[in-house]
Amino acid sequence: MPKIVSTLWFAEEAREAVEFYVSIIPDSRIGRTTILPAETPSGPPGSVELIEFTLAGQAFVAMKAGPFDSFNHSFSVAVLLDSQAEIDRIWDAFLANGGTPEACGWLKDRWGLSWQIVPRALSEMVADSDRERAKRVTEVMLGMVKIDMSALEKAFAG
Repeated sequence: MPKIVSTLWFAEEAREAVEFYVSIIPDSRIGRTTILPAETPSGPPGSVELIEFTLAGQAFVAMKAGPFDSFNHSFSVAVLLDSQAEIDRIWDAFLANGGTPEACGWLKDRWGLSWQIVPRALSEMVADSDRERAKRVTEVMLGMVKIDMSALEKAFAG
């Protein structure tokens, strides 16, 4: 396990969420599952489950430990993609599984976790040294729900 791992706290359905995530994100897998054998603040022995998993090489742990704090926008998972077809496939899979579209390439999955489904090139475009070009891209992106790469590229080109 790497030195830094993001842990996602689920009230319920951690296994279902992880299985969904690894099914749509390439180069992903489920690792070890551990059931805590002692009583915890979340409940009796056996009530807390830890699931180690990797999404595109990034390590995570999902913890099913009952209701505590809900997910919010202060934490999101960004999926950086190279084609519109990849954006469409992953975006559509989240929505088909109960996700809710938001804005600027963001959506919430059915468990309430925020995701950014965006082109890898977007960060380079908004950081471009030509600040007018970066502004055009940013303004176009801010008007989108699902990201349209061709519209971003058109704004970047002027």
